[in-house]
Amino acid sequence: MKVSQAFKLAIRSIFGSKMRSFLTMLGMIIGVGSVITLIGLMNGATNYILDSFDDLGTNLINVNITNTDTRKVDVDEMYEFVEENRHLFQGVTPKISSRYTIKNGSTSMTTAVNGVGEDYLEINNLELSSGRFIQYADIKNRYNACVIGTYIVQELFDGKVSLGDTLKINGQLFEIVGIQEEKADSKENSADDCIYIPYSNAARLAGSTNISTYVIAANNADVVEQGEDILDHYLYGILKNEDLYYIMSMTELLDMINEMNTMMSSILGGIAGISLLVAGIGIMNIMLVSVVERTKEIGIRKAIGAKKKDIMRQFVIEATLISCLGGILGIIFGYFLTKLLGGALGLDAAPTMNSILMAFGISAAIGIGFGYMPANKAAKLNPIDALRSE
Repeated sequence: MKVSQAFKLAIRSIFGSKMRSFLTMLGMIIGVGSVITLIGLMNGATNYILDSFDDLGTNLINVNITNTDTRKVDVDEMYEFVEENRHLFQGVTPKISSRYTIKNGSTSMTTAVNGVGEDYLEINNLELSSGRFIQYADIKNRYNACVIGTYIVQELFDGKVSLGDTLKINGQLFEIVGIQEEKADSKENSADDCIYIPYSNAARLAGSTNISTYVIAANNADVVEQGEDILDHYLYGILKNEDLYYIMSMTELLDMINEMNTMMSSILGGIAGISLLVAGIGIMNIMLVSVVERTKEIGIRKAIGAKKKDIMRQFVIEATLISCLGGILGIIFGYFLTKLLGGALGLDAAPTMNSILMAFGISAAIGIGFGYMPANKAAKLNPIDALRSE
């Protein structure tokens, strides 16, 4: 018997019992759909996190230094280091963060105040809706200038503020020279809840002359690792102790996230894959029932010359066809379910080609594997005993 004839007989058998065939496929549909949906949602969540890191800057290197009485790195030395390595770095800014009481008349609040350099705006890809950012002259002359976010505008000024207005930070009067463009719906503790002042003024407010934190921007994410190596060599040459400084980049966190994503996708895919195993057992069970129901048919076919391999081929193809049809319907089900749940969760989730190919390949393999036992049983039937069965 030709393969094409076996396919025709398998299709006829499947569509001859539509409800039973659909119920047999249902486990495969759910299993394949679950694998595709879970992996798709996991990738969507990962992409959301990665997009958030992109906003923070994947080319940024954070440096924390502990200066001692005998060994220290000052601001001018860090600027000189970056200037000497312009092939790797585009800029650097000191950063001093502390929480202070902010006042406008009788209205007050407590929030974080960041002392930064003139390159901070460009390094962090920030935009201003009006005014200017902190300038070198402000830092050098310790001019009490500040740039505020839209959350501060809403909470401290009731949404109405003009350049040149003033506010008090820890009792000191600062002039508003710029307003940052809204980024996070003006929510508390968001990117809009911010105040920037010259780092020289921030150091004076903090009562310290040592600046220990810097943010260095590499020219692109590809040279971050090389930049970290040069920076590590430079700091070790001055401080002579690796415990006195700490270097961290966003690329390291991204690598950790990607590793966690791969691990979680494998775990979730494995859990969903259990349903595929159950679906395969269901297919084998139905095929065994089908062998019993078609015993007489098998006997007739063997009596007129059908060989053992012909009988096996027919039942294996039928089991594989049921499994593959279930896999195709499962892919369609998984696609729409991923889009539906992704939209409900606010994720840009979509099935990956790898998950689709993996799920379909497993469904086909299950059809062949779990179809073999019923096929083998059918092929071993004695034609005389089969013809006598009722």
